Amino acid sequence: MRREGGFTLLEVLVALAILGLAVVTIIQLFSQGLRLLKVAGDYQQAVLLADQKAREMESIRQGIEAGQEGVFQWERSMTVTPVPEELTVLSPTPVRLYRVSVQVRWGGNRSVEIATLRTMREPLPQ
Repeated sequence: MRREGGFTLLEVLVALAILGLAVVTIIQLFSQGLRLLKVAGDYQQAVLLADQKAREMESIRQGIEAGQEGVFQWERSMTVTPVPEELTVLSPTPVRLYRVSVQVRWGGNRSVEIATLRTMREPLPQ
């Protein structure tokens, strides 16, 4: 029996199965990349919102403020931080050191928190 050059039906089916698996894997990798890109964008927006809320304070006073912007819920807390005696400056108006912390939450279990220190002079007694 003479053998002709070409592929058998079994070889074609195996090649198609391998090609199908490769295509499905590549599509899943691309979709995972798009999901990660969305998560990274959400984190970037949350950090920008937290930075904005940490900077936009008109006056510094102890307490907690909260709000919502779009899908993001934020909470800003301000507390007085004691200053070591070596770092205090003698002046007629004492300076207070405040710890400002902003936490932004979204999507159920995702959150970002930033914290900074701010100084504010106490007003002179009148």
